[in-house]
Amino acid sequence: MTITYLLRSLFEKTSTGPNRLKFLLAFITLATYKYRSHAIGTRRRDDLKAPKGAVPFLGHLLLMASIPGTKLHDSFFLKNYRELGPVWSISLPGIGRMIQGDTPEMVEYVNKSNFAAYEKGTHFNIALAGLLGKGIINTDGEEWKSRRKQTTQIFNIKVFREYSGDMLNIQAPKVMEYLNKAASSGSVVDFQELMYSFTLDSFGNLLFGQDYGCLANMESETPFAEGISDLSGIAFNRLVDPAWKIREALTGVGARSSLKSNQLRQHVHRMIEKHRSEGWSQSQKKKDLLTLYMESRDENGSPYADEYIVDMMLNLIVAARDTVSETIAWMMYSLLREETDPAILKTLVREVDEVLGNELPTLETHKKQKFAEACLFETLRMFPTLPRNMRLCTKDDILPDGTKIFAGELFTWSNYVMGRSEKIWGPDVNEFKPSRWLGGEKSANLKKTNPFHLGPRACIGQGFTLLQSLTIMGLIFQKFELSLVEPGKLPTLRIAMTLPMVDGLPIRVTRRTRKGGSEE
Repeated sequence: MTITYLLRSLFEKTSTGPNRLKFLLAFITLATYKYRSHAIGTRRRDDLKAPKGAVPFLGHLLLMASIPGTKLHDSFFLKNYRELGPVWSISLPGIGRMIQGDTPEMVEYVNKSNFAAYEKGTHFNIALAGLLGKGIINTDGEEWKSRRKQTTQIFNIKVFREYSGDMLNIQAPKVMEYLNKAASSGSVVDFQELMYSFTLDSFGNLLFGQDYGCLANMESETPFAEGISDLSGIAFNRLVDPAWKIREALTGVGARSSLKSNQLRQHVHRMIEKHRSEGWSQSQKKKDLLTLYMESRDENGSPYADEYIVDMMLNLIVAARDTVSETIAWMMYSLLREETDPAILKTLVREVDEVLGNELPTLETHKKQKFAEACLFETLRMFPTLPRNMRLCTKDDILPDGTKIFAGELFTWSNYVMGRSEKIWGPDVNEFKPSRWLGGEKSANLKKTNPFHLGPRACIGQGFTLLQSLTIMGLIFQKFELSLVEPGKLPTLRIAMTLPMVDGLPIRVTRRTRKGGSEE
């Protein structure tokens, strides 16, 4: 018989007001004692380390609320890793207990070895529903399996791979034109914003057969891009705020979220109708993703509903737009910051000259850009596009280090923290060192991190990410020399699911000078 049940029985059997008040006070006292160090609705876990600052009933809610979202990765997760070790826990009312496990072994176990016992979970699904609907990122079980299978098949279709290669050769020269004008005028360029425009135009072509004109109009953000950015920040806050529904109702954020979500969905619906009205045929030699999804059939041989296609399109463009553009921006920052050995950039430029010369990159030349690829992987170690992630445990389990995790508890991990761990990477962890990813070290280091995730949910588009990143970086260093406006400043992080910079990445651009003094 629980204390709660005993007190309730006594309370009901007590007829006088004073006695009822006494029992009520006793109940509150005992309940406060029971939940003195963890959130109501969660299991007490004295076997786990926890940061100081928990309060009765609310657990660590007030502690987390006191930390600005822009500093959450450093001032909370990295700080606790250094003070408590790789395994610790917090509890939040309405969300549950989160067990942080920042070791490669735990992350591989949850995402690969025992994949069947973990899923995204209801909390994750609801928090991101406004942005992702019921697409491949935001579903579990059989729903996820069918979406994953279909998307994998489409990404392997030859006509799509040909289309994606041609698309990059169309969009990348527009970036060169923009940088050329900046070099002539001496104006400062926000490189992060330039990459946002490049990737959104590229993926607009890739998904819908037309770009958004972002590179042609860099001065203003398109409503579609603005909607993605806004909803990404809202989704991030929902993941860590148990009272997000109340907060959004009081602040108007909930209404704004619904409006932005509807605008994104209506945009994709218009693209579907446009494809139908223009008669996009199955005889096309090269096809965008929307065409391929509209031509696809389910297991019963029926075409997919428009709402299903909308969900899938939004998942793909959201997953690709921010992750790719921010990765390229952080790679540029890492190469140009004052802490980085200048010899690294010289090595990269020398590889560009030897492999590409003055030609456009191709699938064959990408295979030869080994040092550029190493720079990209090192960037993803230090500035992972998905800095934090979580899974819901669906049945009682034991993690590789012996830690118990019960059904309903969340396993969480931080790629950002693990990328800064001396225990994992050694004393030179804060050094930008692409040589970690060359030769035999690459396969060993891939086990320490998961830049494109791992297991059954590994990123389907990782090949395209590499292709797009190496294409644009190769073309830039063929023609230009870049420098940071503030080489000694670490960009401030913006609140989002990914890792954007609050103030962008201001750079200066000059044309490269070849031997003999000629400019290109």
